[in-house]
Amino acid sequence: MRITLLLLFIPSSLFAQTVDRAKTLWESKNLAEAKRLLTTVKKDNKEFAAAQYYLGRIAFDEKDYDAAEEYFEEAIDVNDKVAEYHTWYGNTLGTLAADANLFKQAMLGPKMKSAWEKAVELDPKTVDARESLIQYYLQAPAIAGGSVDKAKEIASEIVKLKPAEGHRQLGNIYYKEKQYQEAEKEFILMAKADPAYASGLSNYYINQKQYDKAFALFEEALKKNPDDMLATYQIGKTSALSGQRLERGEVCLRKYLTYQPQKNEPSHAGANMRLAQIMEKGGKKSEAKKLYEVALKADATLKEAKEGLERVSK
Repeated sequence: MRITLLLLFIPSSLFAQTVDRAKTLWESKNLAEAKRLLTTVKKDNKEFAAAQYYLGRIAFDEKDYDAAEEYFEEAIDVNDKVAEYHTWYGNTLGTLAADANLFKQAMLGPKMKSAWEKAVELDPKTVDARESLIQYYLQAPAIAGGSVDKAKEIASEIVKLKPAEGHRQLGNIYYKEKQYQEAEKEFILMAKADPAYASGLSNYYINQKQYDKAFALFEEALKKNPDDMLATYQIGKTSALSGQRLERGEVCLRKYLTYQPQKNEPSHAGANMRLAQIMEKGGKKSEAKKLYEVALKADATLKEAKEGLERVSK
């Protein structure tokens, strides 16, 4: 009798473990094994909706958006109370709409908008769904509900939830509307709210060719913390793009190359590419060529490095 009772309880816990294991595999990019495990979870299991959701995420990663749409729909049919399911259903429809004709876009638009709105309703603290709604309001025509004012309203909601991200969204909206002074104010507030976003402010200054402001931003960061390697890199990048303060930029990039970047920090390949750009702007073509080659050997996808190597090889 004890064995029979144990067998009755094993399947549910095993399938819960299966989804958890599959999630871990998916996060480590082992998509094939994650998919194999998830397909063993049957519809009568309480973990079925979660399994369908992660199958959808895998299909999305594999750019099989039609399959992803079906998986997310299945997850929502089984359990429509999970905000993430609706967020990613909307994201998938948005991706499909990007390459669709106008007729299909008109059909998909209301569905994706409703999906993101449902996600916000289910989870008032969600930022991801709100960001997707911002893009919808900015890109959709007025007849389909597009509205810059609504995009700003949602960005203001994000400010309350995640200040730096909210100000970034507002800055991007103002920038798109060519209201550059307002955009700068938002990007400054963004960097103050979270110093990790400072590169976004420097990118704004670089795009506006306000290089002195970009340099000042990171030199101030280094005064506060001389070991701030992201600020060190950004000074080098600004020098490489502007052609200004080349000696300072070279010193910073060589220092960065002695540092082991953490996850999501600029790579050594990128640093070598920026250093090559500094050498090129300084008229040192042979040194630039070697550095471009080093950068491309580490990361063959660097478009600017490929273009630079072509220039200095002529």
